Amino acid sequence: MGSDTLWQRLRGWITPDPGHAAAAPSPRDRASSTRVADSLRNLLDDPTIPASVRSELAADFGRIESMLARLERGELHVAVFGRVSTGKSALGNALLGRDAFQVGVLHGTTTDAEQATLDEARHDGLVLIDTPGINELDGEARERLAFEVAEVSDLVIFVCDGDLTREELDALKTLAATQRPLLLALNKADRYNADELSDLLAQLRQRVAGLVREDDVLAVAAAPAPPRLVEVDAHGREQDRVQASRPEVAALRERLLAIATREGKALSAINAGLYAGRLTDQVSARIAQTRQAVAAKLIHNYCIAKGLAVALNPIPVADLLAAAGLDAAMVVQLSRVYGLPLTRAESGRLVAVISAQLAALMGAIWGMQLVASALKGVSAGLSVVVTAAAQGALGWYATVLIGRAAERYLIAGKSWGEAGAKRAVAEVVASLDRDSILREAREEILKRLKSRRA
Repeated sequence: MGSDTLWQRLRGWITPDPGHAAAAPSPRDRASSTRVADSLRNLLDDPTIPASVRSELAADFGRIESMLARLERGELHVAVFGRVSTGKSALGNALLGRDAFQVGVLHGTTTDAEQATLDEARHDGLVLIDTPGINELDGEARERLAFEVAEVSDLVIFVCDGDLTREELDALKTLAATQRPLLLALNKADRYNADELSDLLAQLRQRVAGLVREDDVLAVAAAPAPPRLVEVDAHGREQDRVQASRPEVAALRERLLAIATREGKALSAINAGLYAGRLTDQVSARIAQTRQAVAAKLIHNYCIAKGLAVALNPIPVADLLAAAGLDAAMVVQLSRVYGLPLTRAESGRLVAVISAQLAALMGAIWGMQLVASALKGVSAGLSVVVTAAAQGALGWYATVLIGRAAERYLIAGKSWGEAGAKRAVAEVVASLDRDSILREAREEILKRLKSRRA
């Protein structure tokens, strides 16, 4: 089953049927969770990932380790989002039934991600994560932190205290793009009478259509204003008394507990799988970049070797045979860089295929090379150096083309693709700037030839 379909199933399950008890995770969901855990372990233990790539992506690998641990513990991580002073931290405390998160009065006080296990759902492993306000001072850095937390959370509660601002709606859209199930909690609901609250909830549901399910837009009062009561004593004197008020978060708590009990493992597994997929893509890209950098250096070194071999060999045409041997050796080395080793015979055949395509495409250039090879035997003095440098530059250019074509063949898994070798080699030729390569080659070879003469 594809991840999109499973997400749709999960989003459909979020509202439990009040007439039925929450169902236990199905054998299919447990098997899916096990497969994801196995995939995470394989990614963490993959011996083909270079140490340099692991070091560069250390934070991401750390997250994968954390996800695997919480998947094995059966935890569901819930991020609490919202603007400054909408009552995010107070809502977290109300859900926990204790003061786990710092609460400010005039301005937002959450400056880092904090987490605490939900007391009533400890056996279900529900973990709340408080986040910085998305519009705090220095908000860009804190907002980035908040989205990073959401990315590794399984579900997001977005807290507002009235109609959504443009900033809040944009943040909701960004969060929805992370493929996290979203709950929208209208906090401070005690400020509205019944009709006002009903109208506001209807307006919010309309505003977030397509982002949050209607049933997942809930009214809460994390810290309702205490009512003031006037009491008259036995002597007729009036006294004001503040009555303690309890948070009104029962509906939201029940929804979270139902999700944790029924879908927690599946949500965690899907989120971990999605994150691992993104990390796998990053690892693949970094490995490809590393290999391409090593391959570029290798090709450049063989260009120098071949250019000088062609330029210094005094025997006409024989230099071209030596150059072919260098090309075959280069392709053997390239195949090892890309983890698809070729034998010397396989490398020779690959070079022959590429050279044949190049000859068909650029017969005039190879003709010039043969002429330059013959001229080298009858010229004298500086003209020999100049002619040798020109021929060496052509040999250099040919090595670049052969190297890049072989690299393309290896990247595709030892395949030219459906279009075949002719099309692939032609695209390599078209992608390279011949004049700049020849100029660099002539300058490098002349410098080395003159150094040898001196």
